Amino acid sequence: LAKAKEMGATHTVDSSQVDPVEEIKRICAETYKGAEGADVVVEAVGRPETWKQAFYARDLAGTVVLVGVPTPDMSVPDLPLIDVFGRGGALKSSWYGDCLPSRDFPMLVDLYQQGRLDLDAFVSEEIGIGEVEAAFEKMHHGDVLRSVVIL
Repeated sequence: LAKAKEMGATHTVDSSQVDPVEEIKRICAETYKGAEGADVVVEAVGRPETWKQAFYARDLAGTVVLVGVPTPDMSVPDLPLIDVFGRGGALKSSWYGDCLPSRDFPMLVDLYQQGRLDLDAFVSEEIGIGEVEAAFEKMHHGDVLRSVVIL
């Protein structure tokens, strides 16, 4: 939560303490009169449970952006189809930010080298090649945001 605030989050929600959907709706209703959720919800975990939370935490006609990549055995969570139609809005998956790597990666590297893109803020730890498996375990448990392998 502290990292989110460092990166400019006006509100943070600790889902281990409160129901995240209800808390997001409460914050939005208080902050933006009449809002029934967030305009845009980014799901970054890649799990059916968080996908469902993101779907219900958005305002009517809001957008859910799926960034977290699921495992091959995961499926869309059980949602009543009437909720999909009744809530409107959009559901968008984003693979690598929907970029074209051959074009966009060099541009992003250039922005980083110019000091205009703070990629370091997204790195939780630097590891050696022998620590990759442990880093995946930490990632699955939510202990790190990103681990960078230093060769």
